[in-house]
Amino acid sequence: MTIRHHLSDQLLMGYAAGSLPEAFSLVVATHVSLCDECRARLASYDTLGGALIEAQGQVTMGEDALEAALARISGTAQATQRAPLRAAGIFPAPLADYIGSDLAAIRWQPIGMGVKQAILPTDREATARLLYIPAGVAVPDHGHRGAELTLVLQGAFADANDRFGPGDVEIADEAMQHTPVAMAGMDCICLAATDAPLKFRALLPRLVQGLFRI
Repeated sequence: MTIRHHLSDQLLMGYAAGSLPEAFSLVVATHVSLCDECRARLASYDTLGGALIEAQGQVTMGEDALEAALARISGTAQATQRAPLRAAGIFPAPLADYIGSDLAAIRWQPIGMGVKQAILPTDREATARLLYIPAGVAVPDHGHRGAELTLVLQGAFADANDRFGPGDVEIADEAMQHTPVAMAGMDCICLAATDAPLKFRALLPRLVQGLFRI
């Protein structure tokens, strides 16, 4: 797999610091599991974070700090006894472990023109969804009221910015207006995360976007 479009430093630092919404963290973790370059960059930020923590001065601990720490260690030990993460079909290990199924078990919701989605359970700060776009089909032209990360899992799509294949991430913001089109040959499946509704130009998508949470 040749990955041409990577995560930004800001996203990797946010993931390392634990400050991203759950939906964005899921996209980052899934991409990092596929991308040697971003995994190495993330490791450097983890190392930097550890060094910064060590450089902090001493902090007075509460009387129950030891008991609380031991309780958390005990809970972590139990959690790590489960089976190791494994990929499931086109789903890399972090995503497969998160949704607990493979492609055949996904319950798709049609949203028009053959496009389907499956919204994943995450916190309310942002929304994560799987998108299924038939080969040759275009997603309606739209802009963004916030940030959007789109990670390709199968097939490919293209817009005015570039072509995005398996493992690639497109990072969209409020300045981007585009019309993604799934490339011919294979249906495109993506993992996408948004923190605000899209801005559609056409009337019909605007009318139904509240129903489909897009």
